Amino acid sequence: MADVSPEAIAAARKGLGVDEDRIPRSVAIIMDGNGRWARRRDLPRPAGHEAGAKVVPKIVTEAARLGLDALTLYSFSVENWNRPADEVNALMHLYADYLVRERPTVMAHNIRVKHLGRRQGLPGSVLRELDETVTASSKNSGMYLCLALNYGSRAEMTDAVRRIAGRVAAGELAADAIDAKLIGDSLDTSGVPDPDLVIRTSGELRVSNFLLWQISYAEFYVTDVYWPDFTVQEFHRAIRDCAARSRRFGGLSDRK
Repeated sequence: MADVSPEAIAAARKGLGVDEDRIPRSVAIIMDGNGRWARRRDLPRPAGHEAGAKVVPKIVTEAARLGLDALTLYSFSVENWNRPADEVNALMHLYADYLVRERPTVMAHNIRVKHLGRRQGLPGSVLRELDETVTASSKNSGMYLCLALNYGSRAEMTDAVRRIAGRVAAGELAADAIDAKLIGDSLDTSGVPDPDLVIRTSGELRVSNFLLWQISYAEFYVTDVYWPDFTVQEFHRAIRDCAARSRRFGGLSDRK
């Protein structure tokens, strides 16, 4: 178990060797490359997912140790249902197992778990364990761990628009009251800071329908490392890379 006391977090952040105010508050990761990792070893694809699942607790624990406000993990998209049934079944089993196995760790590290994505279609076993973990961690006050499961950003925005339109139709909301904040508050990530940094493993240069609204000003870090080989050291490297950049948000650099 990592020490997540304020003193320990301060020491961990100092150990990164970068300015405190340049460390990203919120990090999102597209965990890619499990299948290719397995193929290179002549293993079935589910073996790659099993290997990748072992990496998740290490990165989650380190993110909590560094005092991040949020860590968002893209683990299963709405498009992933098109994969072979045996692979999908293996993934769902891994999710349910992870939620049970890591629940004590979530509680010990004061982590708040939040589900991003649609519930429809997810197996009952996954929903039961997900709901239990979300409920158990709801009174925690530390890092948000957002699990993007059965998630697609376009679906998320479509659902948000429908909810807003329903409020307008019911007379609860005036159309001219709709602004960016209301839209953001209507998304699955409501209450969670937008990502400062998006990490994608396996070298692919695309966002894959992930947090399209929320990553408007995020920095991107792409590594050729497959997710099962992603280490805490690689995580630190991405954070340091982000911290070394000048983020202008449409303005002028303070490093002119």
